[in-house]
Amino acid sequence: MFIKRIFDIICGLLGIIVLLPVSIIVKISYMLNGDFHSIFLCQKRIGKNGKEFNFYKYRTMVINADEVLKELMKEKEIAKEYKENKKLKNDPRVTKAGKILRRLSIDELPQFINVLIGNMTMIGNRPYLPREKEDMGKYFDDIVKTKPGITGYWQVSGRSDLSFNQRLKLESYYSNNQGIKIDTKIFIKTFSAVLGKKGAK
Repeated sequence: MFIKRIFDIICGLLGIIVLLPVSIIVKISYMLNGDFHSIFLCQKRIGKNGKEFNFYKYRTMVINADEVLKELMKEKEIAKEYKENKKLKNDPRVTKAGKILRRLSIDELPQFINVLIGNMTMIGNRPYLPREKEDMGKYFDDIVKTKPGITGYWQVSGRSDLSFNQRLKLESYYSNNQGIKIDTKIFIKTFSAVLGKKGAK
C-alpha cells in the first residue's frame, strides 16, 4: 500500500500538470458551442469503507442532467436500459464536446485531483454514486474494501460494453485479489483500452 501511494502521488502531480492546459482547451470548446457554464463536475461518490467524498471530472452532460433523466425514465425502454446498465448508450444529455471527451477518456483527467488528495487511487474500482448503493447489493461490502480508481478491472474488460451486474462481479473480484501483479496488468492494459477506445461511450 505504501508503494501504491507513492505511485499515486507521482501520477497525481503529473496529471495536474497536464490538467491545466487541457482545461483551457476544454473551456474554449464548450464556449464555442454556446455553453458558458463550469466545465467541471463535482459529485458525491462512494469511497473506501463506504465513506462519501467529492469526486471531480469534466462535465460531459447538460447542466440539468438529473432533471432530464427523470423525464427520459418515463419511457419504458429507456427506463429498462438504465436499470440494467446504469447508463444509456445514446444518452441525449451528453453535449457535443462531451462526446469527444468521453470517446478520448479525457473527461477523467480531473480525477487526478482526487488521487493527489488521497480519496482515490490510480487503480481501483469505479467510484459509485450514493444512489447506486442499493443496486450494488451483495457486492457492496467487497467493492468498498478499496479506494475507487481512475482505471480498474472493469475499464480494461469492456467498460460500457458490460452490464452493471458484470461490472460488479469484476470489481468484487478485484477487491479480493488486489496486489502489485494485478495492478500492473491493469495499468498496462489501460493504455490499449484508451488508445483503442474500447467501451468508451
